[in-house]
Amino acid sequence: MTITVPVLLLIFNRPDTTQKVFDIIKQVKPSKLYVASDGAREGNSNDERLCKQARNITEQVDWECDVKYLYRDKNLGCRVAISSGIDWFFEYVDEGVILEDDCLPSKSFFWFCQELLEKYRDNDKVMQINGNFYLDGVMEFENSYYFSTLNGCWGWATWKSAWNQFDSKMPGYANFKAKGRIDDYFKNKDILDWMISYLDEAVLPTCNIWSTQWAYAIIKSDGLSITPTTNLVTNIGFSGDGTTGSYESFELYMEVDVGDIDDIEHPSKIDRNDKADELHFNTVIKITDPRLSNSKKSRIMKILIPIWIRKIIKRIIY
Repeated sequence: MTITVPVLLLIFNRPDTTQKVFDIIKQVKPSKLYVASDGAREGNSNDERLCKQARNITEQVDWECDVKYLYRDKNLGCRVAISSGIDWFFEYVDEGVILEDDCLPSKSFFWFCQELLEKYRDNDKVMQINGNFYLDGVMEFENSYYFSTLNGCWGWATWKSAWNQFDSKMPGYANFKAKGRIDDYFKNKDILDWMISYLDEAVLPTCNIWSTQWAYAIIKSDGLSITPTTNLVTNIGFSGDGTTGSYESFELYMEVDVGDIDDIEHPSKIDRNDKADELHFNTVIKITDPRLSNSKKSRIMKILIPIWIRKIIKRIIY
């Protein structure tokens, strides 16, 4: 299948992971490619060298492609660089795939996103297409994807109309929370409390995260995300450098293989799968998220990991 959906690649100072992601992009040969790069941190000569190397990699476009570059002269930081890079992307396109330099996709990911971007183009309820799935062998699904209240940003796709709901300042958040609107969105109290802890932090001007503000835009719009029932993207960036965190628990995600979806089987209707969300939260997020992984319950679960983790995250050997 020809990849006509536009692709945005967000890069910084990691030429090693950038090369791996770009190699996959070269294989699928999208007809439109956009590259946004944050600038080197002031006085950091190593950044300057690595940023240049990463940019050189993405300039090796050897197929017929409309390509555009946004190179920052100064370092904006994760929150501003990524969100403004996506803003720039949607100045040119109405829908597209978004990859950071540590999000390694399968080729199926592009075809999956392309088909679903077209299918749900005019449906305001669906706001994002996820690339990650961690319930393989734990829960059975009839279709190639389900609808979720949990959005992931390690390889995803969306529409300009949906991204227009994003505002990094999260206006009206205090009132929205006070009215219980977040409580209405999340049916599970543990998920609710976990998400509010991130939202309360994200509204602060000192927070360098961008993805939680995007999650808020989805929640505020009562939107849903599509989650594939085959993992299509793996994060290869949890090494402690660049922009990715170095929490040891996050390294579990690097061991998740990517697969392929040949023929997409669509659900008959748009219904949120709260059961899948609760299972994902209880068996994956509670173990990997540092805000939750130090709890007594989580420590007990970690002891049991060798028994059942293979059902969730493949190829991990303890």
